[in-house]
Amino acid sequence: MFITLLYSCNNSSEKYTDTPISGNISIAVDETFQPIADSEIKVFEGLYNSTSIKANYCSEKQAFDYLLKDSVRLIIVSRKLNQSEHKLFEDKKFFPKEVKIATDAIALIVNNENKDTLITIEELKDILTGKITNWKQKLSSTKLDKIQLVFDNQSSSTVRLILDSVCRGAKLSVEVKALDKNKEVIDFVSQNHNAIGIIGVSWVSNSSDSTSLSFLDRIKVMSVSVDKKATIENSYQPFQYYLSNGKYPLLRNVFVIISEPRIGLASGFTSFLASDKGQRIIKKSGILPATVPLNMVKMRSDL
Repeated sequence: MFITLLYSCNNSSEKYTDTPISGNISIAVDETFQPIADSEIKVFEGLYNSTSIKANYCSEKQAFDYLLKDSVRLIIVSRKLNQSEHKLFEDKKFFPKEVKIATDAIALIVNNENKDTLITIEELKDILTGKITNWKQKLSSTKLDKIQLVFDNQSSSTVRLILDSVCRGAKLSVEVKALDKNKEVIDFVSQNHNAIGIIGVSWVSNSSDSTSLSFLDRIKVMSVSVDKKATIENSYQPFQYYLSNGKYPLLRNVFVIISEPRIGLASGFTSFLASDKGQRIIKKSGILPATVPLNMVKMRSDL
């Protein structure tokens, strides 16, 4: 059942042809969340075959730019509107709706040949800022040498979270490399023994998705600790269980933001994402849904 979404706009006479369950729209989605959005759109369009949702997968910054320029009515991102963005809408007497649909995580990945799969938040900060540049500074017995750390792109939500919650004002090392897409990060790490990749966990968390499983065949997901020394006992991977109890430290929320002047297809899709069916799709993807409860079964991988 669709939830009710309320809006205010100074141009209620604007003509639209779409309804909550029919028509065509374009949306902008932080590329980090592409696996989730693809699954949701596929099911929604299957249920309502007179709908078509075209997703533009881009950086978080680009998604907000599209929304602020009225190029799209809906974006899926990892933060709410900031004060200045709210002001831009308020000046137009318009009040967008922000709906939390999930809790996501940042995953750290390494090459399959790398046996060093434990890392502390402090070690990650030291790698990001250039204090640690060689694997031997972490694990003296390793045969690996210079660390190659790669992100998706410079405008991504991944970079923003890492800068805010890990670096805390410290500058990134010039050795940190920005690529473009999460898939490119996975490809790079799978081909380079010295690499660490930083990606959205939904790219590797869906055990029922063949693409996700193929990625897991090529890389390892690191376990992260907030303690001074990482051990098997105090380090955690981004499983749903550890997202829900806060043991995994690199967490972030997922929001839908809609700027629709009346109830149309953007509202209908948002309601679907927040509904039981939409939330169960998120649960199946391996991240934490906002409303559907988990079966709290503790999981650990062989580290």
